[in-house]
Amino acid sequence: MSFDANQLLLSLLVSSIGFVLFMYGKKQARLPQLVIGIVMSLYPYFVSNLWLMAGIGIVCIAACWLLVRVGF
Repeated sequence: MSFDANQLLLSLLVSSIGFVLFMYGKKQARLPQLVIGIVMSLYPYFVSNLWLMAGIGIVCIAACWLLVRVGF
C-alpha cells in the first residue's frame, strides 16, 4: 500500500460517507443504508487505485439511492 496523499484523502472521504450511512442506517433501522455504509467503510482498505475507488463509491451511492427509491 502506498501512502499517496490523494489516495489517503479519497479513502478518508469514502469511509466518512460510509460511516454516516452506517450510523443513519443503524439509528433508523434501515437495512440498505446500514449495509452500504459498512461496505463503503471497508472497501478503501482493499482498493489502491484512485479511479476504481471512486467508481466503486459512486456505484454504492447509486445503489443506495436506487434501493431507497424503489422502497426497500
